[in-house]
Amino acid sequence: MAYAFARVLFDSSIKPVELTLALSGLIAFSVWGGYLRRSVMLLLGMAILVQLIAWGMGRLDHPEWTKLYPDVDRLAKLFIFISIAWWLRGSTRNTLLIWGLAVVGFLITTLLAPGGDGWAAGFTGERVGFGVRNKQHASMFFGVICLGLTVFAPRCFMPGPWRAARILAWSLAMAITVAGIAVGQTRAIWLGLTVALATGLLLWSARVVLAQGARRLVKPLALIVILLVLIGGILDFLLGDSIHHRFNKENAVISQVLEGDVSGVPYTSVGIRIHSWVAATDWITERPMVGWGSEGRSLVMDETEWLPEKISQKFGHLHNFFLEIWVGYGLLGVAVIAALAIWIGRATWLAWRGGAMPGDMALFGSVFFVFWMIVNQFESYNSFWTGVFVHNLIVGGLVSHYWHWRTEQEEGAKLAEV
Repeated sequence: MAYAFARVLFDSSIKPVELTLALSGLIAFSVWGGYLRRSVMLLLGMAILVQLIAWGMGRLDHPEWTKLYPDVDRLAKLFIFISIAWWLRGSTRNTLLIWGLAVVGFLITTLLAPGGDGWAAGFTGERVGFGVRNKQHASMFFGVICLGLTVFAPRCFMPGPWRAARILAWSLAMAITVAGIAVGQTRAIWLGLTVALATGLLLWSARVVLAQGARRLVKPLALIVILLVLIGGILDFLLGDSIHHRFNKENAVISQVLEGDVSGVPYTSVGIRIHSWVAATDWITERPMVGWGSEGRSLVMDETEWLPEKISQKFGHLHNFFLEIWVGYGLLGVAVIAALAIWIGRATWLAWRGGAMPGDMALFGSVFFVFWMIVNQFESYNSFWTGVFVHNLIVGGLVSHYWHWRTEQEEGAKLAEV
Protein backbone atom coordinates (compact mmCIF):
# COMPACT_ATOMS: atom_id res chain seq x y z
CA MET A 1 0.00 0.00 0.00
CA ALA A 2 2.84 2.40 0.82
CA TYR A 3 4.59 1.59 -2.45
CA ALA A 4 1.44 2.08 -4.53
CA PHE A 5 0.47 5.37 -2.89
CA ALA A 6 3.86 7.01 -2.45
CA ARG A 7 6.05 5.86 -5.37
CA VAL A 8 5.15 8.81 -7.59
CA LEU A 9 4.41 11.23 -4.77
CA PHE A 10 7.79 10.88 -3.04
CA ASP A 11 9.87 9.63 -6.01
CA SER A 12 13.31 8.27 -5.04
CA SER A 13 12.83 8.65 -1.27
CA ILE A 14 10.46 5.67 -1.35
CA LYS A 15 13.22 3.36 -2.66
CA PRO A 16 13.62 1.51 0.69
CA VAL A 17 9.92 0.60 0.61
CA GLU A 18 10.24 -0.61 -2.98
CA LEU A 19 13.28 -2.71 -2.12
CA THR A 20 11.57 -4.18 0.95
CA LEU A 21 8.51 -5.07 -1.10
CA ALA A 22 10.56 -6.67 -3.88
CA LEU A 23 12.83 -8.72 -1.63
CA SER A 24 10.19 -9.82 0.87
CA GLY A 25 7.79 -10.97 -1.81
CA LEU A 26 10.44 -12.71 -3.87
CA ILE A 27 11.85 -14.53 -0.84
CA ALA A 28 8.38 -15.57 0.35
CA PHE A 29 7.43 -16.71 -3.15
CA SER A 30 10.67 -18.67 -3.52
CA VAL A 31 10.10 -20.45 -0.20
CA TRP A 32 6.34 -21.06 -0.27
CA GLY A 33 5.39 -20.60 -3.93
CA GLY A 34 5.58 -24.31 -4.66
CA TYR A 35 4.26 -25.27 -8.11
CA LEU A 36 3.50 -21.61 -8.88
CA ARG A 37 7.22 -20.91 -9.18
CA ARG A 38 7.92 -23.06 -12.17
CA SER A 39 7.09 -20.92 -15.20
CA VAL A 40 7.57 -17.40 -13.88
CA MET A 41 10.94 -18.14 -12.23
CA LEU A 42 12.07 -19.73 -15.50
CA LEU A 43 11.20 -16.48 -17.28
CA LEU A 44 13.07 -14.46 -14.65
CA GLY A 45 16.09 -16.74 -15.03
CA MET A 46 16.00 -16.31 -18.81
CA ALA A 47 15.83 -12.52 -18.41
CA ILE A 48 18.93 -12.55 -16.21
CA LEU A 49 20.73 -15.00 -18.50
CA VAL A 50 20.30 -12.98 -21.70
CA GLN A 51 21.66 -9.91 -19.92
CA LEU A 52 24.68 -11.87 -18.74
CA ILE A 53 25.26 -13.22 -22.25
CA ALA A 54 25.09 -9.72 -23.77
CA TRP A 55 27.46 -8.39 -21.11
CA GLY A 56 29.90 -11.30 -21.50
CA MET A 57 30.01 -10.98 -25.29
CA GLY A 58 30.51 -7.24 -24.88
CA ARG A 59 33.49 -7.71 -22.55
CA LEU A 60 35.09 -9.95 -25.17
CA ASP A 61 34.27 -7.86 -28.22
CA HIS A 62 34.08 -4.20 -27.13
CA PRO A 63 35.26 -3.85 -23.50
CA GLU A 64 35.68 -0.09 -23.88
CA TRP A 65 31.89 0.21 -24.26
CA THR A 66 30.99 -2.32 -21.58
CA LYS A 67 30.74 -1.91 -17.81
CA LEU A 68 32.98 -3.93 -15.51
CA TYR A 69 29.91 -5.59 -14.05
CA PRO A 70 26.60 -6.65 -15.63
CA ASP A 71 23.36 -4.68 -15.19
CA VAL A 72 20.87 -7.50 -14.70
CA ASP A 73 18.20 -5.25 -13.22
CA ARG A 74 17.27 -3.72 -16.59
CA LEU A 75 14.96 -6.65 -17.32
CA ALA A 76 14.78 -8.17 -13.85
CA LYS A 77 12.98 -5.12 -12.43
CA LEU A 78 10.03 -5.95 -14.69
CA PHE A 79 9.52 -9.01 -12.47
CA ILE A 80 8.79 -7.07 -9.27
CA PHE A 81 5.18 -7.98 -10.07
CA ILE A 82 5.98 -11.39 -8.54
CA SER A 83 6.21 -9.79 -5.09
CA ILE A 84 3.10 -7.69 -5.60
CA ALA A 85 1.10 -10.66 -6.87
CA TRP A 86 2.24 -12.79 -3.93
CA TRP A 87 1.19 -10.31 -1.23
CA LEU A 88 -2.15 -9.52 -2.89
CA ARG A 89 -3.09 -13.19 -2.38
CA GLY A 90 -5.48 -13.29 -5.33
CA SER A 91 -7.86 -10.75 -3.79
CA THR A 92 -9.84 -8.49 -6.12
CA ARG A 93 -10.49 -6.12 -3.22
CA ASN A 94 -6.80 -5.83 -2.41
CA THR A 95 -5.91 -5.32 -6.07
CA LEU A 96 -8.44 -2.54 -6.58
CA LEU A 97 -7.30 -0.98 -3.31
CA ILE A 98 -3.65 -0.63 -4.34
CA TRP A 99 -4.60 0.49 -7.85
CA GLY A 100 -6.85 3.13 -6.30
CA LEU A 101 -4.11 4.26 -3.92
CA ALA A 102 -1.73 4.65 -6.86
CA VAL A 103 -4.28 6.85 -8.63
CA VAL A 104 -4.79 9.02 -5.56
CA GLY A 105 -1.04 9.36 -5.01
CA PHE A 106 -0.46 10.47 -8.59
CA LEU A 107 -3.35 12.95 -8.62
CA ILE A 108 -2.03 14.52 -5.40
CA THR A 109 1.38 14.78 -7.09
CA THR A 110 -0.13 16.86 -9.90
CA LEU A 111 -1.57 19.30 -7.36
CA LEU A 112 1.90 19.79 -5.84
CA ALA A 113 3.67 20.31 -9.17
CA PRO A 114 5.92 23.33 -9.73
CA GLY A 115 4.08 26.44 -10.90
CA GLY A 116 5.54 26.49 -14.40
CA ASP A 117 4.87 22.80 -14.92
CA GLY A 118 1.45 22.43 -13.27
CA TRP A 119 -2.22 23.05 -13.84
CA ALA A 120 -2.02 26.85 -14.01
CA ALA A 121 0.47 26.74 -16.88
CA GLY A 122 -1.41 23.91 -18.57
CA PHE A 123 -4.65 25.84 -18.77
CA THR A 124 -2.87 28.70 -20.51
CA GLY A 125 -1.98 26.36 -23.39
CA GLU A 126 1.49 25.34 -22.21
CA ARG A 127 2.50 21.68 -22.41
CA VAL A 128 3.12 20.48 -18.84
CA GLY A 129 4.34 17.32 -17.11
CA PHE A 130 3.62 18.03 -13.41
CA GLY A 131 7.23 17.44 -12.40
CA VAL A 132 7.02 13.69 -13.12
CA ARG A 133 10.21 12.92 -15.05
CA ASN A 134 8.94 14.63 -18.21
CA LYS A 135 5.71 15.54 -19.93
CA GLN A 136 5.30 12.21 -21.70
CA HIS A 137 5.49 10.21 -18.50
CA ALA A 138 2.85 12.27 -16.70
CA SER A 139 0.58 11.86 -19.73
CA MET A 140 1.17 8.11 -19.62
CA PHE A 141 -0.08 7.99 -16.03
CA PHE A 142 -3.19 9.93 -17.00
CA GLY A 143 -3.77 7.56 -19.91
CA VAL A 144 -3.66 4.46 -17.71
CA ILE A 145 -5.94 6.10 -15.14
CA CYS A 146 -8.41 7.01 -17.89
CA LEU A 147 -8.57 3.37 -18.97
CA GLY A 148 -9.15 2.22 -15.39
CA LEU A 149 -11.82 4.81 -14.62
CA THR A 150 -13.65 3.95 -17.84
CA VAL A 151 -13.60 0.18 -17.39
CA PHE A 152 -14.42 0.22 -13.66
CA ALA A 153 -17.08 2.96 -13.90
CA PRO A 154 -19.98 0.50 -13.37
CA ARG A 155 -18.51 -0.44 -9.98
CA CYS A 156 -18.59 3.19 -8.91
CA PHE A 157 -22.12 3.77 -10.16
CA MET A 158 -23.73 0.57 -8.89
CA PRO A 159 -26.28 0.81 -6.05
CA GLY A 160 -25.01 0.30 -2.52
CA PRO A 161 -23.33 2.08 0.40
CA TRP A 162 -21.66 5.43 -0.36
CA ARG A 163 -23.00 5.50 -3.92
CA ALA A 164 -23.22 9.29 -4.07
CA ALA A 165 -19.67 9.64 -2.75
CA ARG A 166 -18.39 7.04 -5.21
CA ILE A 167 -20.02 8.81 -8.16
CA LEU A 168 -18.66 12.17 -7.03
CA ALA A 169 -15.13 10.78 -6.56
CA TRP A 170 -15.23 9.07 -9.96
CA SER A 171 -16.49 12.21 -11.70
CA LEU A 172 -13.82 14.39 -10.10
CA ALA A 173 -11.04 11.91 -10.92
CA MET A 174 -12.21 11.56 -14.52
CA ALA A 175 -12.44 15.34 -14.99
CA ILE A 176 -8.87 15.76 -13.69
CA THR A 177 -7.65 12.87 -15.84
CA VAL A 178 -9.18 14.13 -19.08
CA ALA A 179 -7.78 17.60 -18.38
CA GLY A 180 -4.36 16.06 -17.68
CA ILE A 181 -4.41 14.16 -20.97
CA ALA A 182 -5.26 17.40 -22.77
CA VAL A 183 -2.62 19.64 -21.17
CA GLY A 184 0.03 16.91 -21.44
CA GLN A 185 -0.30 17.19 -25.24
CA THR A 186 1.32 13.79 -25.90
CA ARG A 187 0.18 12.47 -29.26
CA ALA A 188 1.22 8.86 -28.59
CA ILE A 189 -1.04 8.81 -25.52
CA TRP A 190 -3.94 10.16 -27.57
CA LEU A 191 -3.34 7.43 -30.15
CA GLY A 192 -2.95 4.69 -27.55
CA LEU A 193 -6.10 5.72 -25.71
CA THR A 194 -8.15 5.91 -28.90
CA VAL A 195 -7.17 2.42 -30.03
CA ALA A 196 -7.36 0.89 -26.53
CA LEU A 197 -10.78 2.36 -25.72
CA ALA A 198 -12.11 1.34 -29.15
CA THR A 199 -10.82 -2.19 -28.54
CA GLY A 200 -12.45 -2.25 -25.11
CA LEU A 201 -15.74 -1.03 -26.54
CA LEU A 202 -15.69 -3.76 -29.20
CA LEU A 203 -14.91 -6.49 -26.65
CA TRP A 204 -17.59 -5.26 -24.26
CA SER A 205 -20.17 -4.89 -27.05
CA ALA A 206 -19.49 -8.39 -28.34
CA ARG A 207 -19.96 -9.84 -24.86
CA VAL A 208 -23.22 -7.93 -24.31
CA VAL A 209 -24.60 -8.97 -27.70
CA LEU A 210 -23.76 -12.62 -27.11
CA ALA A 211 -25.23 -12.63 -23.61
CA GLN A 212 -28.22 -10.27 -23.86
CA GLY A 213 -28.80 -9.28 -27.48
CA ALA A 214 -28.03 -6.21 -29.56
CA ARG A 215 -30.87 -4.12 -28.09
CA ARG A 216 -29.05 -3.86 -24.79
CA LEU A 217 -26.37 -1.78 -26.53
CA VAL A 218 -28.59 1.09 -27.66
CA LYS A 219 -28.76 3.11 -24.43
CA PRO A 220 -25.14 2.60 -23.32
CA LEU A 221 -23.79 3.50 -26.76
CA ALA A 222 -25.99 6.59 -26.93
CA LEU A 223 -24.73 7.67 -23.51
CA ILE A 224 -21.10 7.11 -24.59
CA VAL A 225 -21.59 9.25 -27.70
CA ILE A 226 -23.19 12.06 -25.67
CA LEU A 227 -20.34 11.99 -23.12
CA LEU A 228 -17.67 12.05 -25.84
CA VAL A 229 -19.31 15.00 -27.58
CA LEU A 230 -19.66 16.84 -24.26
CA ILE A 231 -16.04 16.21 -23.23
CA GLY A 232 -14.77 17.11 -26.69
CA GLY A 233 -16.75 20.35 -26.70
CA ILE A 234 -15.44 21.40 -23.29
CA LEU A 235 -11.82 20.65 -24.22
CA ASP A 236 -12.15 22.44 -27.53
CA PHE A 237 -13.54 25.50 -25.77
CA LEU A 238 -10.83 25.57 -23.09
CA LEU A 239 -7.73 24.30 -24.92
CA GLY A 240 -8.76 24.05 -28.56
CA ASP A 241 -5.97 26.14 -30.08
CA SER A 242 -3.12 24.41 -28.26
CA ILE A 243 -4.53 20.91 -28.90
CA HIS A 244 -5.06 21.59 -32.61
CA HIS A 245 -1.56 23.02 -32.90
CA ARG A 246 -0.02 20.01 -31.17
CA PHE A 247 -2.07 17.56 -33.21
CA ASN A 248 -1.12 19.11 -36.56
CA LYS A 249 2.43 20.18 -35.73
CA GLU A 250 4.21 17.17 -37.26
CA ASN A 251 1.92 16.52 -40.24
CA ALA A 252 4.55 17.58 -42.77
CA VAL A 253 7.20 15.37 -41.16
CA ILE A 254 4.89 12.35 -41.02
CA SER A 255 3.95 12.86 -44.69
CA GLN A 256 7.63 13.03 -45.60
CA VAL A 257 8.30 9.73 -43.79
CA LEU A 258 5.34 8.03 -45.48
CA GLU A 259 6.68 9.16 -48.86
CA GLY A 260 9.98 7.42 -48.07
CA ASP A 261 12.14 10.52 -47.70
CA VAL A 262 13.67 9.52 -44.36
CA SER A 263 17.12 11.04 -44.78
CA GLY A 264 15.68 14.51 -45.29
CA VAL A 265 13.41 14.45 -42.24
CA PRO A 266 14.11 17.44 -39.95
CA TYR A 267 15.06 16.83 -36.32
CA THR A 268 11.66 17.60 -34.82
CA SER A 269 10.05 15.47 -32.10
CA VAL A 270 9.00 12.84 -34.64
CA GLY A 271 12.13 13.34 -36.73
CA ILE A 272 14.47 12.62 -33.82
CA ARG A 273 12.69 9.34 -33.26
CA ILE A 274 12.85 8.38 -36.92
CA HIS A 275 16.57 9.12 -37.23
CA SER A 276 17.45 7.33 -33.97
CA TRP A 277 15.45 4.27 -35.05
CA VAL A 278 17.29 4.20 -38.40
CA ALA A 279 20.58 4.42 -36.51
CA ALA A 280 19.45 1.60 -34.21
CA THR A 281 18.84 -0.72 -37.17
CA ASP A 282 22.49 -0.38 -38.18
CA TRP A 283 23.64 -1.48 -34.72
CA ILE A 284 21.06 -4.29 -34.62
CA THR A 285 22.25 -5.61 -37.98
CA GLU A 286 25.78 -5.90 -36.65
CA ARG A 287 24.82 -7.92 -33.53
CA PRO A 288 21.24 -9.17 -34.06
CA MET A 289 21.21 -12.11 -31.64
CA VAL A 290 22.91 -10.95 -28.43
CA GLY A 291 22.99 -7.15 -28.76
CA TRP A 292 25.40 -4.64 -27.29
CA GLY A 293 24.55 -4.94 -23.60
CA SER A 294 22.86 -2.57 -21.19
CA GLU A 295 24.58 0.46 -22.77
CA GLY A 296 23.29 -0.38 -26.25
CA ARG A 297 20.74 2.42 -26.49
CA SER A 298 23.33 5.00 -25.35
CA LEU A 299 25.86 3.68 -27.86
CA VAL A 300 23.42 4.26 -30.70
CA MET A 301 22.96 7.89 -29.72
CA ASP A 302 26.59 8.62 -28.75
CA GLU A 303 28.59 6.63 -31.30
CA THR A 304 26.52 7.00 -34.47
CA GLU A 305 28.65 9.48 -36.41
CA TRP A 306 25.93 10.97 -38.59
CA LEU A 307 23.63 11.92 -35.70
CA PRO A 308 24.06 15.62 -34.79
CA GLU A 309 26.04 16.18 -31.62
CA LYS A 310 23.30 18.27 -30.01
CA ILE A 311 20.88 15.36 -30.43
CA SER A 312 23.37 12.88 -28.97
CA GLN A 313 23.97 15.10 -25.96
CA LYS A 314 20.28 15.68 -25.26
CA PHE A 315 18.91 12.16 -25.77
CA GLY A 316 20.41 8.95 -24.39
CA HIS A 317 17.68 6.54 -25.41
CA LEU A 318 15.65 5.55 -28.49
CA HIS A 319 12.07 6.43 -27.49
CA ASN A 320 11.08 2.85 -28.27
CA PHE A 321 11.26 0.13 -25.63
CA PHE A 322 11.28 -2.80 -28.04
CA LEU A 323 14.08 -1.36 -30.17
CA GLU A 324 16.07 -0.70 -27.01
CA ILE A 325 15.68 -4.33 -25.97
CA TRP A 326 16.76 -5.51 -29.43
CA VAL A 327 19.80 -3.21 -29.49
CA GLY A 328 20.77 -4.12 -25.93
CA TYR A 329 20.05 -7.85 -25.79
CA GLY A 330 19.36 -8.94 -29.35
CA LEU A 331 16.67 -11.32 -30.45
CA LEU A 332 17.25 -13.29 -27.25
CA GLY A 333 16.04 -10.31 -25.22
CA VAL A 334 13.11 -9.70 -27.55
CA ALA A 335 12.14 -13.36 -27.17
CA VAL A 336 12.15 -13.08 -23.37
CA ILE A 337 9.91 -9.97 -23.42
CA ALA A 338 7.58 -11.66 -25.92
CA ALA A 339 7.43 -14.80 -23.76
CA LEU A 340 6.63 -12.70 -20.69
CA ALA A 341 3.82 -10.88 -22.53
CA ILE A 342 2.34 -14.16 -23.79
CA TRP A 343 2.55 -15.69 -20.31
CA ILE A 344 0.77 -12.71 -18.72
CA GLY A 345 -1.92 -12.74 -21.42
CA ARG A 346 -2.51 -16.46 -21.01
CA ALA A 347 -2.61 -16.13 -17.21
CA THR A 348 -5.21 -13.37 -17.45
CA TRP A 349 -7.34 -15.40 -19.85
CA LEU A 350 -7.22 -18.54 -17.70
CA ALA A 351 -8.01 -16.64 -14.50
CA TRP A 352 -11.03 -14.95 -16.12
CA ARG A 353 -12.30 -18.10 -17.81
CA GLY A 354 -11.87 -20.02 -14.56
CA GLY A 355 -13.95 -17.50 -12.62
CA ALA A 356 -11.10 -16.25 -10.43
CA MET A 357 -10.93 -12.83 -12.12
CA PRO A 358 -13.90 -10.46 -12.60
CA GLY A 359 -14.84 -9.63 -16.17
CA ASP A 360 -14.13 -5.92 -15.82
CA MET A 361 -10.62 -6.62 -14.53
CA ALA A 362 -9.92 -8.93 -17.46
CA LEU A 363 -11.23 -6.24 -19.81
CA PHE A 364 -8.95 -3.67 -18.17
CA GLY A 365 -6.01 -6.03 -18.59
CA SER A 366 -6.82 -6.35 -22.30
CA VAL A 367 -7.15 -2.62 -23.02
CA PHE A 368 -4.07 -1.86 -20.95
CA PHE A 369 -2.06 -4.34 -23.05
CA VAL A 370 -3.16 -2.60 -26.26
CA PHE A 371 -2.38 0.83 -24.80
CA TRP A 372 0.99 -0.29 -23.44
CA MET A 373 2.08 -1.86 -26.71
CA ILE A 374 1.32 1.36 -28.60
CA VAL A 375 2.79 3.96 -26.25
CA ASN A 376 6.01 1.99 -25.73
CA GLN A 377 6.64 2.32 -29.46
CA PHE A 378 7.12 6.07 -29.05
CA GLU A 379 8.63 6.33 -25.57
CA SER A 380 10.50 3.60 -23.71
CA TYR A 381 8.36 3.72 -20.56
CA ASN A 382 9.38 0.24 -19.45
CA SER A 383 12.99 1.40 -19.34
CA PHE A 384 12.23 4.03 -16.69
CA TRP A 385 10.87 3.82 -13.15
CA THR A 386 7.53 5.31 -14.18
CA GLY A 387 6.73 2.53 -16.63
CA VAL A 388 8.19 -0.15 -14.36
CA PHE A 389 5.90 1.06 -11.57
CA VAL A 390 2.78 0.90 -13.75
CA HIS A 391 3.79 -2.43 -15.31
CA ASN A 392 4.41 -4.15 -11.99
CA LEU A 393 1.30 -2.83 -10.24
CA ILE A 394 -1.06 -3.87 -13.01
CA VAL A 395 0.61 -7.14 -13.94
CA GLY A 396 0.90 -8.01 -10.24
CA GLY A 397 -2.85 -7.63 -9.81
CA LEU A 398 -3.62 -9.77 -12.85
CA VAL A 399 -1.12 -12.52 -12.04
CA SER A 400 -2.29 -12.69 -8.43
CA HIS A 401 -5.74 -13.75 -9.66
CA TYR A 402 -4.14 -16.33 -11.92
CA TRP A 403 -2.22 -17.83 -9.01
CA HIS A 404 -5.44 -17.89 -6.99
CA TRP A 405 -7.08 -19.84 -9.82
CA ARG A 406 -4.09 -22.22 -10.04
CA THR A 407 -4.27 -22.84 -6.29
CA GLU A 408 -7.97 -23.65 -6.48
CA GLN A 409 -7.32 -26.02 -9.38
CA GLU A 410 -4.54 -27.78 -7.49
CA GLU A 411 -6.60 -28.12 -4.32
CA GLY A 412 -9.54 -29.41 -6.33
CA ALA A 413 -7.35 -32.03 -7.97
CA LYS A 414 -6.03 -33.20 -4.58
CA LEU A 415 -9.56 -33.50 -3.19
CA ALA A 416 -10.60 -35.51 -6.23
CA GLU A 417 -7.72 -37.91 -5.66
CA VAL A 418 -8.75 -38.39 -2.03
